[in-house]
Formats: sequence, structure tokens, C-alpha cells
Amino acid sequence: MTLKRWILAILTVVAVSFLSLSLLDSWTQPQIQSRLELYQTNLLLHASQWQGQGTQEESLMTLKDNLIGKTPVEEAYKQYQQVQESAEKSLAKVQANETSIAPDSLKQLQQLNQDLQLQIGILQTQLGQPDKALKTWKDLIEPQDSEFLVSPTEKMTAQVLTGLWKTPARLLPDAEPILQKQLDGWFRYQALVKLYTLQQRPEALVALETQEQQRAEQAVVKLIIVSAIPGMGLVIGLLLAIALGIQTLLKGKSSILATNMDVAWLIPWNGETILQVFVVGFALLGQLFIPLTLRAIFQELNIQPSSFEIRTQAVYILITYLLLMIGGFSVLYFSIKPYFPLPEGWFTLNFKGNWFLWGLGGYFVALPLVILVSLINQKLWDGQGGSNPLLPIALESRDSVALTIFFITASIAAPIFEEIMFRGFLLPSLTRYLPLGSAIILSGFLFAAAHLNISEVLPLMTLGIVLGFVYTRSRNLLASMFMHGLWNSGTLLSLYILGSGGS
Repeated sequence: MTLKRWILAILTVVAVSFLSLSLLDSWTQPQIQSRLELYQTNLLLHASQWQGQGTQEESLMTLKDNLIGKTPVEEAYKQYQQVQESAEKSLAKVQANETSIAPDSLKQLQQLNQDLQLQIGILQTQLGQPDKALKTWKDLIEPQDSEFLVSPTEKMTAQVLTGLWKTPARLLPDAEPILQKQLDGWFRYQALVKLYTLQQRPEALVALETQEQQRAEQAVVKLIIVSAIPGMGLVIGLLLAIALGIQTLLKGKSSILATNMDVAWLIPWNGETILQVFVVGFALLGQLFIPLTLRAIFQELNIQPSSFEIRTQAVYILITYLLLMIGGFSVLYFSIKPYFPLPEGWFTLNFKGNWFLWGLGGYFVALPLVILVSLINQKLWDGQGGSNPLLPIALESRDSVALTIFFITASIAAPIFEEIMFRGFLLPSLTRYLPLGSAIILSGFLFAAAHLNISEVLPLMTLGIVLGFVYTRSRNLLASMFMHGLWNSGTLLSLYILGSGGS
């Protein structure tokens, strides 16, 4: 065994250990999915306030009723309770030293739990349960658990809400600015309605109602975009999958899905080259060396990237990803350079082919598959397992410049880099040792694991398998890049709409 192979073996152990520890570390981190559901619930609550005017809006009113259901407040209450139960379980595990969590993540989890208590109390008042609401807020004002630290702002907000709904009411000084600052969306609207009613301010009530009607109408439109349009895509995907399945049964090897199924790649390199590209170029450079180097530089300059304002964060994330691309592509190039010129079929980018149809079709077929797996996955992980750190930043961003930079990172840079690495190089290389189907599955798993969040492995693996299928059938990286870009763009659009819906 040569020195190079010994070094590569040691580096492989280091990379696998790092990957495993990162996945295990994500075990106790909160998922973004529960927050997404709450944001959509807030849109539903806003939309439920819309009354509409005139016969021209009757069809939109009917659509609104179908979207929000007959009991939106009751459904929202259940949703908030489920998320709170999950947050309390996580906090209890941390307090019992059953799991460890980063200080920032623990602080966010505690903040989430306190926000949920404020909001659940307001939901209880709208369900005719003011006594329960007062009890909910009392737990913030006078926490029973000595380890449960309530922030001063949350405690003050709970006191203001308690004063509004207790009998007789007690209006605290600065109640209005506190509610304006500490509550969002529908919850702020309900609290202000109660405050203005007690203060006997009809003009303020009229202005508030007018503003809420505008927001409620916008919420209906946003719900259509984030619910109805993906729903249509889901139906199209199911119909397309059924049609392609029937055609495959009828035509066999001459069907669309059998295209290029028997065409193999000529692979001039071996497993050592595969390990070299992914262990050195992807894992060590991308996940260890580049992040640690940047962190050391910023520490030396006494700068905390987490304190950056949103545009600077977006630029920082883009630069980090570009450095990852440069490092990964450099290792890939020098690893396969001895085998130039490459055999036909490697890294094909054919703009004249039918890549658009393959990419679009793959996107629609992936929708029902990933949604189904995600629903099952959500039950398995119960709100834990981590999420892509870019998602919550994009969810809370209102800056168009930052969102444009996020789009460049997620919808252009990521599809180019990941498709070249995972579908362009890894998948075909694996067919030297595995059947095509097994190579697609393994490359999909590695693609998912590389995102370093254990709760996302199953959904991303499903997406990776569809991407692999699209590439192996089209033999055109543009097809999988286009599908990947569509998927990430749809995710970013949904995050932006959901994030802008509650305020």
C-alpha cells in the first residue's frame, strides 16, 4: 500500500467521522418545518378575517373558505399546541442532560417557547377560553420552573395581555407600543382590537380594521400561491407519474423512462479517484478547511458573522459557497486530468437537447414523492433533526437585495456545483462497481447526507434519486441542474411568501 493510499485512507476516516458527528449533532436541533407550518397557520388566521366586498370577489371568497376551512382558529390552536409540546420536550431533554445543544440554539428554543405561550393565550381568548389564557400568561409572569428563564420583554407582554382580558380589565402604561413591538400579524391585531375597545377609540378601531382587511386579502393571495399552486403541481406530478408508468408497462424498453437505460459510461478511473474527489475536494475542503479558515480569520479580526446584517450575511454565504465550488472543482479537475481526453458522455451540457422537458417533468414527479416522504419524516423526527441554516435566514428576510443573493446561491450556484459533483461525476463513477439503480440510490443518499442534517436525509435522498434518474435518462447535466434550480427556487419563493405573511 503506497503512502498516498495510506494518507487517503486516514483522510477518509476523518471525513466519515466528521460527517457522522455532524449528523448526530443535528439530532437535537429544531427543524425548520414546524416553523414553516406556523407561518402558514398565521396566513390562514389573517385570511380568515377577510370579508370581501362586491360580487366580483365572490369567487375569491369561495376559494378562501376552501383554503382556510370552517374552523381556522381551532386548527391554529391545535397546531400551536403541537409545536409547543415539541419545544417543551426538547427543553426538558436539555435540562435533564439527555441531550446537548449549542447555546444559541438553546436560546432560540427558549424564545420560541415563550412566544408560543403568548400566542396560544390569544388563541384561547378567541375560542372563548379567557381563564385558560390567563393561566397560560401567568406561567410567563410567575414561572413554576426555576430553570425556566423568561425574558423581561416577554414577561411585560404577558402582563399587558393579562390586564386586557382579566375582569375587571387593567390597562398598563405603554400597552399599545408593547403590543405593537412584541406581537406580530393576527395576534397583534386581536390584542389591539381588545385594547382599542376598552379605551373606547372607535377611530383607531376603524383604521385597524381597514389595515387588517388589506392584509387579509393579501394573505388569501399568498395562500393561493403557497397552497393551491403547489397542489396543482402535485396533481400534475401524480398524473405524469401514472402516465409514464403505464407507458413503461405497454412499451417496455422503448418507453420514455427506459431511455438510455442500457447505455453505460466508460470509466477510466477507480475507487481511489472517487474517494480523492469527495473526501479531499468536498468533505475536507468544503466542510472543514474553508469554514474553519474563515472562522479563524474573523476571530482574528474580532468579527462575528452571526452579527452581520442580512445583506452581509447573504454575501458571506455566497462567498463561502463559491470558495467551496472553487476547491471542489479544483480537486475534481486535477484528479481526472490524467485521464484526459475523457470518454464520450462525461459532464455533458447539451443546450440543444430535451433537457428542459426532462428537468420540468422530473420536478413535477419529485413533488408528490418528496411531500409524501416529508410527511412521514415529520412524524419520525417530531420537529427535531436540524435544518439547512440558510432556510431560517431566508424565511425571515425582507430585503430584496439579500433575497436576490440567496437566489444566486441556492438556485444557480448550488445546482451547478452539486449536479456536476454528485450526478456528473459520482453517479457514473459508482456504476463501475454497482448496477445503475444502486448507483442512483447510493449517490442520492450521499447527496442527502452531505447537507449534514439528519432529519433531511430521507426527503433529500428522494430528491437526489429523482435527480439521478433524470440525469441518467437524459444524459444531460442541464436537465438535472434545471430541475435542481426549480426545486430550490420554489423553496425560496415559499419561504419569502410565508415569512412576509404574518407581519
